Amino acid sequence: MIKIYNTMTQKKEIFKAMHENRVKLFVCGPTVYDDSHIGHARTYISFDVIARYFKYRNFSVFYLQNITDIDDKIIKRALQLGVEPVELARKFERRYLEDMHLLGVENVNFYARATEHLPEIIKQIETLIDKGFAYETETGVYFDESRVEDFGKLSRRNVEDLTVHRVNLDKTKRNPGDFALWKKRDEKPVWDSPWGLGRPGWHIEDTAITEEYLGPRYDIHGGGLDLIFPHHEAEIAQMEAVSGEKPMVRYWMHTGFLNVSGEKMSKSLGNFITIRDLLKEYEPEVFRFFVLSTHYRSPIDFSESALEQSKNSLERIYKLVETINERIKADISQPNQEDDISQKNQEDDISQKNQKDDISQLNQKDVDYNNKLRDAKNKFLKAMDNDFNTPDALSVIFNFIRDINRGINNGDISKNVLIEVKKFLMEVGDILGFDFSRKTGADDKTTDLVEVMVEIREKLRERKDWELSDLIRSKLRDLDIILEDK
Repeated sequence: MIKIYNTMTQKKEIFKAMHENRVKLFVCGPTVYDDSHIGHARTYISFDVIARYFKYRNFSVFYLQNITDIDDKIIKRALQLGVEPVELARKFERRYLEDMHLLGVENVNFYARATEHLPEIIKQIETLIDKGFAYETETGVYFDESRVEDFGKLSRRNVEDLTVHRVNLDKTKRNPGDFALWKKRDEKPVWDSPWGLGRPGWHIEDTAITEEYLGPRYDIHGGGLDLIFPHHEAEIAQMEAVSGEKPMVRYWMHTGFLNVSGEKMSKSLGNFITIRDLLKEYEPEVFRFFVLSTHYRSPIDFSESALEQSKNSLERIYKLVETINERIKADISQPNQEDDISQKNQEDDISQKNQKDDISQLNQKDVDYNNKLRDAKNKFLKAMDNDFNTPDALSVIFNFIRDINRGINNGDISKNVLIEVKKFLMEVGDILGFDFSRKTGADDKTTDLVEVMVEIREKLRERKDWELSDLIRSKLRDLDIILEDK
C-alpha cells in the first residue's frame, strides 16, 4: 500500500484512488516568461518519479500540467524585449519542454495552455457570479473571500488575522483578500468576455483546466510549498464553490524549497540558477540524482559539492552494471552447472564426493545472493511506498551494491544471479528515471544496430536495389563504419 503525506490533514494516509486503479494527478506548471530555474526542476523531477512509481504499481495515471501563457509578467517582459507576448510565451514554453526532456521528465500526459481554455475560464466565472461567490466592479471580476467559511484550511491560516496585514490597493474590492477572476484591460493581449475586454486572473485558469480534464474532484494536486497560499487556497475556494462538492482534491502534495549554499535562491543575491545554466556544467542525470537524494518534502541545499557527490554515487551504479555486463558476456562468473563442475573435476581428478560438495556449495551461494536480492527489492519498494522516500530507497540500493561488488570480487556470484541483479537495477532505473544501460550497454547496442543494417542491406542486394544498398553503406561510412562486400 502506498502512503502519501497529505498537506491538508498533515499526516500520512493510505492512498486510495477515487476510481479503482486510475490516478488523476495535476501539478501547477510554469509561467513562461523566462527560463525555468532549478527550483522548478526539483518539483517536476519529484512528481515525475511519483507518476513513474504509480505506473510501476499498476495504476493508470493521467498527469496534467497547465502552462500559464498569459500573465502580467509575460506582458512586462515582452515590452522590455520588444516582442509580442504570445511570441515570448511560445519561446519559453518550448525551452521549458526541452529542459524537462533533458531532465527525464517524461510522464506528463498533457500540457494545457491557459489561452486555449478561455471558454472554460469564462464559464467558471459566470457560475461563481450566479452562485454569489463573485462580483463585478469597474476594474474586473473578483472572488468574494468572505463567502467561504473555511478559506485558509490548507495553509491553516485565519482569514481574519490575515486581513489586518493586507492593504487594499484596489478600492473597488469588497475585501482586501478578494482575488481577481477577470481583469478588465484595454492594452493587448485581451479577450472578449461578458464583462468586457480583459484577461483571466492567475488562479482561475487552474480550476477551469482541471475541471475540464479531471472533473470537479480528483486524486492528487501537487506543486511547490510556496504555492499553498494564496494560490492553492484560491483554487480550493473556486472549485468547491463552483461544484458544491468537497473535497476538490483527496491528497495535496508539496515539494520543499531549494536553497543555494544555504540561502534562498534569488536574482538579487546572484545565486539564481536556470536549468540551462546548470546543464552546461553537469549531466542532467546528476542533477536528477541530487534531487532524489533528498525527500521531496524536505528542503534541499544546492551546492557544487553535493552535485559532485551525486555524480560519484551515480557512477557506482553504472560501474556495477558495466562489470555485470562484462561478466555475463565473458561468462567468467563461478560455474553453477553440474556439467561444468564435472569437467573441472575430471581435469583436477577430484573425487565424486568433492564434486557434489562443490555443487552444493555453489547452489547455496546462489540461494544466499538471491535472498539478498529479494530483501533489497522488498526494502526498496517499502521505502517508495512510504511517501515516495527516494533517499531511503537509494540507501537500500547502495547497501545492495556493496554486497554484490564484494561477491563479484570474491568470485561467489554465478552468471544467473548476475542476470537477475541487472534486471533489478534496470527496474530501479525505470522507476527513478535513469537508464543504467545507457553508458554500459552502448557498444553492444551499436553493434546490434549495425548488424541489423547489414542484414537489411543484404536483402536489398538480393533484390538488386543497388542504389539503396549503396546509400546504406555510404551512411555507415559517415559514421566511420566500413562495410566491404567480399
